[in-house]
Amino acid sequence: MAIEQAYVESHPGSAALARRAGAVLPSGVTHDSRYLRPFGIYVDRAAGARKWDVDGHEYIDYVMGHGSLLLGHSHPAVTEAAMAQLARGTHYGASHEREIEWAEEVVRIVPSAEAVRFTSSGTEATLMALRIARAASGRPAVLKFDRHFHGWHDYVVGASSYGSKAPAGVPESTLESVVVVPPDLATVRETLAGRPDVGAVIVESAGASSGAVPLPRGFNAELARIAHERGALFIMDEVVTGFRWSPGGVQQIEGVTPDLTALAKILAGGLPGGAVAGRRDLLERLAFPLDPGVGKPEKIGHPGTFNANPLSATAGVTCLRTIADGQAQERASALAGRLRAGMNRELARMGVPGVVYGQASAFRVIVGRGTPPAPVDIDPRDLPADLLAGGMAGEVQRLLVLAMLNRGVHLFGNSGLTSAVHTDADIAQTLDAWAGSLAALREEGVL
Repeated sequence: MAIEQAYVESHPGSAALARRAGAVLPSGVTHDSRYLRPFGIYVDRAAGARKWDVDGHEYIDYVMGHGSLLLGHSHPAVTEAAMAQLARGTHYGASHEREIEWAEEVVRIVPSAEAVRFTSSGTEATLMALRIARAASGRPAVLKFDRHFHGWHDYVVGASSYGSKAPAGVPESTLESVVVVPPDLATVRETLAGRPDVGAVIVESAGASSGAVPLPRGFNAELARIAHERGALFIMDEVVTGFRWSPGGVQQIEGVTPDLTALAKILAGGLPGGAVAGRRDLLERLAFPLDPGVGKPEKIGHPGTFNANPLSATAGVTCLRTIADGQAQERASALAGRLRAGMNRELARMGVPGVVYGQASAFRVIVGRGTPPAPVDIDPRDLPADLLAGGMAGEVQRLLVLAMLNRGVHLFGNSGLTSAVHTDADIAQTLDAWAGSLAALREEGVL
């Protein structure tokens, strides 16, 4: 194939590293999404909206640290603060002032946050949120939605983007306490009426797989009402949307107040970090009793070697203070809107079936299915659900990613995210690469 051959010939350094990686890492990767045939790029450095691989190629980056870099790579304020902290220590094995400041910023910015508990990742955050909800409600079961991704722990992988009801290594007995339903409010009502053991309802705030299949308008508010009617706690997973859709996430935009919120990614300014935020009475389930055995629920244990480590806390404080006014989100979202509209114009011009859509500063690509789109930025809630759920054929996506890499653009699979430091020139260059890649796919015979 011409696309793949051009890629292989121009990336000998990445090819060599991929061979080394294959000897010590399963499939040569450390994250499922980084797997790419024949091999992925190996990055040497990054700054702003760009990164450079070991072969010297420069890319406009739309992976943006898997969504953790609203301020781009190596943002001066975040980098300066982190470097200063690095010299002061990365792990004290004790409490420190920065963790307090970090929690104060979360409480200040996130509407529902009365108290915070830090973790090391988004997966840990959803795990902790579910444990708190079970303890507080006294009910063992969880209701989640089909294809909604909340990390990789046992209670959320069933019918997530991993695509299996019983993923390998997850006991059936665990999944018996997880109820998976489509994002349909009538189904939720009926299910909760028949499952009084459900103590927690968790939802990806923007819809399945970070908004790949968006929720209907008003869904979160009504879902919260239904959950509370049935005595279940409502958890919003804002790992992706938190601090990106707006400073306070989807809950700020929609005026919805969850009981608990899972956070990560932008929270830590590009370093590892997650958190559960929400009602103080619920977070107090983690607190030590002042007088053991006197009228206080059993404490929920929560260790974690790197919880709120000084380096992540420092980067997080600096990042959150920088983006709290919403200007970074507004800029990133405006750029993404122009990019989505431009990509749709090119699909329409070439008569290529598909669509580019998204919310806020995210975009998602479907090529080779449907009909040529309108040449505008399209609200995904106005698109056919079956088109969005079907996504893009794997081989078309693979070749598209390679073709865009050949032209200096790194997509996040069939999606991407803009940052506040992308520029109009980046958008223009991306649209040129998009047009060239579509032409290459057509020449390859896959469109």
